[in-house]
Amino acid sequence: MQFLHTMVRVSNVQSSLAFYCDALGMVEVSRYDVEKGRFTLIFLAAPDDSETARTKDAPLIELTHNWDPEPYAGGRNFGHLAFRVHDIYASCARLAEHGVLVSRPPRDGRMAFVRSPDGISVELLQAGEPLAPIEPWLSMENTGEW
Repeated sequence: MQFLHTMVRVSNVQSSLAFYCDALGMVEVSRYDVEKGRFTLIFLAAPDDSETARTKDAPLIELTHNWDPEPYAGGRNFGHLAFRVHDIYASCARLAEHGVLVSRPPRDGRMAFVRSPDGISVELLQAGEPLAPIEPWLSMENTGEW
């Protein structure tokens, strides 16, 4: 068995790409517009997996945008996506600079949670050993659901 991708329905392509690519740092590796089905599929890879994804199967996120509007609720019911990051503090700072709320700050230097524009919970985990706790993260409280 091989993990291929996780599909997440998105209501707005631009805001979703701003979150997943600009803020989180993922890379778009392919896109398919299916006029007959009235949807778009956008496949994203983590930066360290992006070249592999272009030539072989690598774990991907499939953003599915249905052209006819419909409400998406209960993102928390999905669970969460998880990414290993090289520097959790730099990753959280980058997300915050893009206007993303860090719901569960990396107080422990190991783990943080944010949400996509459609409410999908995203967990960030520090690669290797946790980083030493530092401010402003150390004293930040949780905000909202994560």
